[in-house]
Amino acid sequence: MKNYCNPTESSMEDKANGSVDTKSPVENGQLPDPSNWGVADVVNYFKATGFEEQATAFQDQEIDGKSLLLMTRNDVLTGLSIKLGPALKIYEYHVKPLQTQHLKSNAS
Repeated sequence: MKNYCNPTESSMEDKANGSVDTKSPVENGQLPDPSNWGVADVVNYFKATGFEEQATAFQDQEIDGKSLLLMTRNDVLTGLSIKLGPALKIYEYHVKPLQTQHLKSNAS
């Protein structure tokens, strides 16, 4: 299992107004490449980023790293049966950046 969070930095910070900052864990200054992750790695990634409740949806749907990289916005918003707010944050702040990083690293 991979450790996705910097131990000196929390993955979510509570603000006075009740909102949170969603942060992506980084490895060596870059987002991790999920192409070889198993389902448990995907679940642990989302737990580490503050989406513990929603992480079970990835387990239930058997989403591994390759599947995660293929997911569309619609897949995340409707296919995982999770609430809209968390689903939007998961896609915009995690799935999309992981996909972009993967494409950039493979284009080099």
